[in-house]
Amino acid sequence: MITYIYNNVKRAVFYLLLTPVSLLLLSCMDNDWDIPGTDGSEYGNQAVTETNLVSIAQLKQKYATVIYNGSYVQFTEPTQIKGVVTGNDVQGNIYNQIAIEDGTGSMIICVAQGGMFGQLQVGREIVVELQDLYIGSYGQQPEIGTPYTNKNGRTYVSRMPRSLWQSHFKMLGMKSASPTEFDKTMLGNGDYMKENCGRLMTIKGVKFQGANGKKVFAADKDKDAANSVNRSLQGISSNQLVVRTSTYADFANKPMPQGEVDITGIFTRYNNTWQVLIREESDIVEK
Repeated sequence: MITYIYNNVKRAVFYLLLTPVSLLLLSCMDNDWDIPGTDGSEYGNQAVTETNLVSIAQLKQKYATVIYNGSYVQFTEPTQIKGVVTGNDVQGNIYNQIAIEDGTGSMIICVAQGGMFGQLQVGREIVVELQDLYIGSYGQQPEIGTPYTNKNGRTYVSRMPRSLWQSHFKMLGMKSASPTEFDKTMLGNGDYMKENCGRLMTIKGVKFQGANGKKVFAADKDKDAANSVNRSLQGISSNQLVVRTSTYADFANKPMPQGEVDITGIFTRYNNTWQVLIREESDIVEK
């Protein structure tokens, strides 16, 4: 009996002593439970430096022949670009790519990685080391990545391995990522397309062709070989501009709005056609 009482008293004392320690630990956890690292140092390569920084406009100009002849070339010397992320895969419509801008131009970077929006949020500034990567194009859209050969034997710049990408960029702070208004009067202007393809832009006061409250952005029955669907806008030829949506996008099966809208997205090109890639559902604002 004495032993039983002694053991219970000892147990009670132990729990009394443990309680303040537990509360202290919980208090410490509460202080930073919801405060993840925000400086980006946990991703990418902190050894990347700005030793030979060039603007995106300078890069496009230097490699214009490569880009617009459908070829590609490898960077052999240390060269960096710095830009703000304007588009990612947050709702599945931009696949294995991010778009960045630096004020002089924009560039698509191709990476074989999903969920990049978790690391590379819109507004995140990054420095990219280009040495050993490649520049080229797909449908004359300038891209950075590594060569890929498709089943038809055609080789072009496409998605680089995830591990390679992680060693080639450094994350910086957050900045503004505001869209530029798309000038509809410049639809057929080749220089305007070269200057702005890949840019975050907004086309204002437009309506979806055929929207009836039931027709969705990207139905499986309408998809092309790339599992995407092009939708036209009223009064604009589909040879000039389309809204392109993946059947894997979170909003693919949502009905297209019937009224007048402003559409924001990454304005890429496929040869001479603008392709608007909506990043997320909120990129469409009804008037």
